[in-house]
Amino acid sequence: QVRLTESGGGLVQGGGSLRLSCVGSEQAFSTYAVGWFRQAPGRDRDFVAAINWSGRSTEYANSVKGRFTISRDNAKNTVYLQINSLKPEDTAVYYCATRRTFAIPEVGEYSIWGQGTQVTVSS
Repeated sequence: QVRLTESGGGLVQGGGSLRLSCVGSEQAFSTYAVGWFRQAPGRDRDFVAAINWSGRSTEYANSVKGRFTISRDNAKNTVYLQINSLKPEDTAVYYCATRRTFAIPEVGEYSIWGQGTQVTVSS
């Protein structure tokens, strides 16, 4: 089964930027749609963004449109989440996930998850 590893989180001042990475452990990862989710303390895990296998189709939560950009480099088996104009309310653990499908699955259908990377935004 493919393993997902997130990185790129950290402590950043409000207004700053981060780029998160999600690396898949097998070459077939380049054929999977991938989603990013986040979970703030005491809250449910929320959908953030998703990208299909080719990168030609993307989806975003309304709350992050215009600030977050999802992209992928299939030669590197990596999906990225660029986060700009960070706000304290973006503080959360960010997870990537997949269902091993070409197309973006429904939010509740993701079945393989990474361990997450912490993003903390100071005001």
